[in-house]
Amino acid sequence: GSHNLRNFCVSWVVVCGALCVTALCQLGLRNQEQGTAIPRNNKSLGTAEMSGFVCGYISCLFYLGSRFPQLYKNFRRRSTEGTSYLLFALAMMGNCTYGLSLVLKMPKTKSSRGLYFVHHLPWLIGSFGVLFLDIFVS
Repeated sequence: GSHNLRNFCVSWVVVCGALCVTALCQLGLRNQEQGTAIPRNNKSLGTAEMSGFVCGYISCLFYLGSRFPQLYKNFRRRSTEGTSYLLFALAMMGNCTYGLSLVLKMPKTKSSRGLYFVHHLPWLIGSFGVLFLDIFVS
């Protein structure tokens, strides 16, 4: 019960801390790389971009995973008593508008859309996926 939850929270904080340190190191490397302009293929991802992409997917997994404990608890109790509907309503509105902002910013040219979509996929999955799960919670 609470022992497992504590271990999970400690693990989560350690992983997030490691990700933050990694991101800061990548930003430092990016700043150094900008000083020495090395031409590279526009379609390939650099180390910093790839790190951001990986962090995006990890964020997506944590974000989607955050709804399953509430869904499981509601299912076991066969009740939604104690659930803050305002929290979920605001989260749903936030995820909907965030997801829509990504979709509405999509480039007009078809050749750029695919790359844009792939680069923003973790955040699209996170926002619309959690919106979908929140519908079940509510």
